[in-house]
Amino acid sequence: MAHAQLFRSAARRTAPANARNEAGGKAYARSARQALAQYAATGCFGTTFYATPMAQLDKVIELCNQVPDDFIARTAVYARQRAYMKDMPALLLAVLAGRQGDALDRVFDRVCDNGKMLRGFVQIVRSGVTGRRSLGTRPKRLVTRWLEQQTDATLFRASVGNDPSLADVIKMVHPTPSTASRRALFGYLVGRPYDPQALPELVKAYEAYKADQTQDLPNVPFQMLTSLPLDTKAWRQIARSAKWQMTRMNLATFARHGVFEDRALTKQIAARLSDREEIRQAKAFPYQLMVAHAHAGKDLPHELREALHDAMEHAVSNVPRINGHVYVLPDVSGSMHSPVTGHRKGGTSAVRCVDVAALVAAAILRSNRQATVMPFHDRVQPCAIEPRDSILTNAKRLASLPSGGTDCSAPLRELNRRKAKGNLVIFVSDNQSWIDRDRGWNSGTAVLTQWDEYRRLNPKAKLVCIDVQPSPTIQAPDRADILNVGGFSDAVFTMIDAFVHDRMHPDHWVHEIERISI
Repeated sequence: MAHAQLFRSAARRTAPANARNEAGGKAYARSARQALAQYAATGCFGTTFYATPMAQLDKVIELCNQVPDDFIARTAVYARQRAYMKDMPALLLAVLAGRQGDALDRVFDRVCDNGKMLRGFVQIVRSGVTGRRSLGTRPKRLVTRWLEQQTDATLFRASVGNDPSLADVIKMVHPTPSTASRRALFGYLVGRPYDPQALPELVKAYEAYKADQTQDLPNVPFQMLTSLPLDTKAWRQIARSAKWQMTRMNLATFARHGVFEDRALTKQIAARLSDREEIRQAKAFPYQLMVAHAHAGKDLPHELREALHDAMEHAVSNVPRINGHVYVLPDVSGSMHSPVTGHRKGGTSAVRCVDVAALVAAAILRSNRQATVMPFHDRVQPCAIEPRDSILTNAKRLASLPSGGTDCSAPLRELNRRKAKGNLVIFVSDNQSWIDRDRGWNSGTAVLTQWDEYRRLNPKAKLVCIDVQPSPTIQAPDRADILNVGGFSDAVFTMIDAFVHDRMHPDHWVHEIERISI
């Protein structure tokens, strides 16, 4: 008869780690599809604490070489439509542009949903990072088709931006204008002779306003107007007609130009900011509201500050309510103090990874007021927060805690010491645990070892690991009781809800991508 004690122990042994993370700690490697999904949801090609933009780029292209074209195409759609990313979907399209088959054709219009995405695709292809430096016949045809499908007004509004500009794109693909107004618009944009009388009405209105600024503002992008010497009346017109995202991004600018001296307009803008449907249509990241609040300045009217707090509550309204006790473990270590989208020349986000971790923790606490929040770095960091305080207030409190090295097992070890009871544990981290790296290679990560111990006390418990930056490794591998998910949008909360209520496929994230019809 087999040795009962020996084989019982073997069955319960934690799976050995099989990779090193970017900090040198023990980890588990993701599959190529899982890793590509992670990069698609969080990769912004900035310099993170551990990785350069080129290293991220090389890794994504390496992963693309390990998966089928259809999966790349579906991932591009997922990255754009659900994760709301910008550079990553364009890169995935550029990879497909160098492949045979029709995958690029099937998803091009769904990913290039505005002029900025189109220009990004063209820029990446011509950079040569995916293996070619010219658009080629098929990409040219798709770009031309995109241009032909847009209205004159849409093309004119899409002409904001450079490197390449829309005019550069037009020169590359030589689209044939189908109407007199389109012919005049192309000439206007690329600097060639055109018939002024045939220009689209929006272009005429813009040129008329440039010549005489006593007229009403034309309905053109904000960036087309800011180079002009606008008066307070003009700035108020801009603010009155601005979309939600533009309003959020320019509160300080509006304040500087006297917009909020108009009390009625101030109330109108506050109502826009806190409107649940406007927030949904804007595909707002909850952390973007944190940016707006941080940058608004002390002189922002009270109504607008309250509106930002209300907007945050709406932005995370799909945070699940969990039966049983919930433990939220935000990582406040040193690496979490880098910008969540990485350092980018001229475009570094003011929001750090630790801010996102704090925001997620505060949002979950808001919906689960009996939850316990346990910030950690190389040890658990005590912090008293009030569930009744606003999400923004608690997030700011958590993000200001002292930092140190990274030991993701520290809070689990503390829970086990307490013999804690709870149905759900949520990590929010960059997964770069390294304190335990000198332990034997044949053992599992300290996180998985401690989690397996926690499960012995709480057999029905589940672990969610939210990763806020791209990485090919994880601290605990996916299984029935463990979910790894990444991203900044409120879609993360939807996935947690599905996981908690057993509505999720075993390989959930990849499954979500593969379900996308192309």
